[in-house]
Order: sequence, then structure tokens, then C-alpha cells
Amino acid sequence: NWMLIILNGMVFYYELKLGEEGLFRFIHTWGLVPFQLASTPAETWLTLITSMFLHGGWFHILSNMWMLFIFGDNVESRMGSGRYLIFYLSCGIAAALFQAYLSMASTTPVIGASGAIAGILGAYLILFPRSRIASLVPILFIFTIIEIPAVIFLGFWFVSQLFSGWQSLHGADMSSVAWWAHIGGFVFGMLAVHLFARRRSY
Repeated sequence: NWMLIILNGMVFYYELKLGEEGLFRFIHTWGLVPFQLASTPAETWLTLITSMFLHGGWFHILSNMWMLFIFGDNVESRMGSGRYLIFYLSCGIAAALFQAYLSMASTTPVIGASGAIAGILGAYLILFPRSRIASLVPILFIFTIIEIPAVIFLGFWFVSQLFSGWQSLHGADMSSVAWWAHIGGFVFGMLAVHLFARRRSY
């Protein structure tokens, strides 16, 4: 998990060193462009992996790495590092394919680790449904930290992604967020987790 966080940080540091034109070329070369994947899959297959290590800004990478930091180590502990890495990459690929399938005509690169991380969240929900997650919640204009059960926290997160994804399909969402990558990654993570998680010994 730490290796993935560091690798994402190194790639983002490299992005910061590029000028505007260089960054544009870098993103369009190594990001996943759905239209290119649909038309020339053999030439763009590698971008299913490389795209999940690219980020579009500070908020993008910090929010992703924070979620990976919080949830990833617990999932890794149940899988072991090798299986966890394969699971992470598999979730990212599944998420990217699902997003590309629903936006085949798009020429905008899909980038970010959020699809893979969504898969980690799906796995966490299955493996640790009773754990409690410390969350910052506003109560009467004052923010306070409350421990929320994982099944509620992640259930609410998934429903919010579905709502935003539905809006994007109907043209009501103007953001550049790949909502369906989040949804696809989360569902894949839930379904595939037991193929990777080690059985507990009692």
C-alpha cells in the first residue's frame, strides 16, 4: 500500500515538472482515451494501467491517496502484499473498462487511481463491515468527529456515486469526474475480494 502511495506521488511530482504543453501530451499519451481503446485496443491496452497512476491536480491526488491510506492497509493485511497489488491493479482495470464502455465516443483521457481505490473500498465493505470509520460531520454548523459503521459510510458513498453517475448519463453533471469508474471498481472489488483474501485461521 505504501509502495502504491509513493509511486503515485512520484508520478505526480514528474507531472509538476512538465510544462503545460508537455503535461497535455503526457496525459493524452498515458491516460485512457475511451475512443482510442474502442478503435485500436492493441495500441492502448497499456493505458488501462498507466492511467491509474496519473492525477489532474493536488486535490485529485491528495483525496485519492488519503482514501488509499485509510482503507488500503487493512485490505492488504487480509490479502498479503502480492495478492493485494494484483487485486488493486485488477480493480483499476475493471473500473477503466466500465467507464470506457459507457463513454466509447469520448476523446477525453480518463486518469486517476480512484477506480482502483473504489475497488479497495468495495473489498473493505465485505471484509470489515462492522468496523467504524472516524468521520468529520457537521452538527449545527460545528464540525465534529463521529465514528460511523463502515457499512453506512461506504453505502452512502456508493449511493452518491450512483446518483452522480446517473446524472452524468443524462447530461445533468458537468464535472469531469469518471463516476462510472468508481461504481465499476467498487462492484468489482466486492465481487472479487474473496478470490484474493486469505482465509482467517481461528
